[in-house]
Amino acid sequence: MKMGEIDIHGVLVAPLLIWMALAFAATTALHRLLAHAGFYRLVWHPALFDLAVFVVLLRGVVVFLQIGIMQ
Repeated sequence: MKMGEIDIHGVLVAPLLIWMALAFAATTALHRLLAHAGFYRLVWHPALFDLAVFVVLLRGVVVFLQIGIMQ
């Protein structure tokens, strides 16, 4: 099943934009949790680490929602 644009009150939005917003929210929450725990003292490049976490979470969101759409 292929998914097209999502209609939000007459505005067509690409699903990737919504998936990226979900992944960004999860990345932000995880960043705050890790920063509070002091994890970033062990990370060589925090911004690069955050980008990698975002990409991994984005892939997870896409796979999770694609599986839900296909069922």
